[in-house]
Amino acid sequence: MSLLEVSDLHVSFRTTDGDVRAVRGVSFELDSGRTLGIVGESGSGKSVCTQTLLGLTTGARVRGTARFEGEDLLSMSEDEFRAVRGAKIAAIFQDPLSSLHPLYKVGWQIVEMIRAHEPVSRAAARRRAVELLGLVGIPHPAQRIDDYPHQFSGGMRQRALIAMALALEPKLVIADEPTTALDATVQAQILDLLLRLQQETGMALIMITHDLGVIAGLADEVMVMYAGRAAERADRRGLYYRAHHPYTNGLLESIPSSSAAGARLRPIPGQPPSLIRLPPGCAFHPRCAFAMDRCTREQPELTPVEDGAGHTSACWLPGRLLGTTEEMKRARQDASAAGRTVERVPGQGTGQDASVEEGAA
Repeated sequence: MSLLEVSDLHVSFRTTDGDVRAVRGVSFELDSGRTLGIVGESGSGKSVCTQTLLGLTTGARVRGTARFEGEDLLSMSEDEFRAVRGAKIAAIFQDPLSSLHPLYKVGWQIVEMIRAHEPVSRAAARRRAVELLGLVGIPHPAQRIDDYPHQFSGGMRQRALIAMALALEPKLVIADEPTTALDATVQAQILDLLLRLQQETGMALIMITHDLGVIAGLADEVMVMYAGRAAERADRRGLYYRAHHPYTNGLLESIPSSSAAGARLRPIPGQPPSLIRLPPGCAFHPRCAFAMDRCTREQPELTPVEDGAGHTSACWLPGRLLGTTEEMKRARQDASAAGRTVERVPGQGTGQDASVEEGAA
């Protein structure tokens, strides 16, 4: 049994305009010592999915199961959740300045979190807090423990949050965009720190981000989300080198490359759909250069891709789409120049020929 097993998770919020279907049938597993990267644009359901695991989506309607160490998190009472949250499952959020209370010293906040879960003296908790601040690389931790959050830089505040998250040696840490507000150098330091701490403690890690480049060297497996659903799942190498879903390829094309100086980035056209009024069929089809009639009628489920075990994609295109991002880019350019929409792309071993639907030119 995996440490965490999420099955058919649905999360929706009732509003005056209608139900916001934030998460729609997401499933995944995670073992101890492994890292799952969850990637997608803002509004794709990444944060809502994991906040539900922490019991932080008050007022939401939730269906499905989320078993952590064999127990369903979604059926726990608030008191049961309080015993798990922080102690066994910890979180690192995007904005450390809003996560830390500005009126209390950083060390006091770590001490109180420790004492809320363990019967230890304040002096013992303080010693543990100093040790943790040193572990995450804050200089002179015995002195800095009495500083307020505004006296820390952005990177140091994020390190303090990581220290707080690791205080009780949790088995699972959820990092929700932990490097978004940091510059590139500090971002790399924080990612290296998380990787080192994972190797030392054996914790499982869920890394949420909108940038595939952030988790290129961190995640063991990546799940790409779009409009509340999983669009593609694969191990890191399979996703980066043999991406299948057009949305995943679009995200990969938006990563700046040092080897293509001066080259223009290719953004994904259009906007993510409203989660209240989702388009029929595949939610990505209005933005997809490879959309065909079936995409507008039927919603694809995650199905295996031919390039390896465990690689699945929710797309009607057969097999490996075109193999690489560059090949996909050339095919898209050729179709655009000819005024066509790709109707079917030959899959590896399918024996099918490519056909196209002429555009109105």
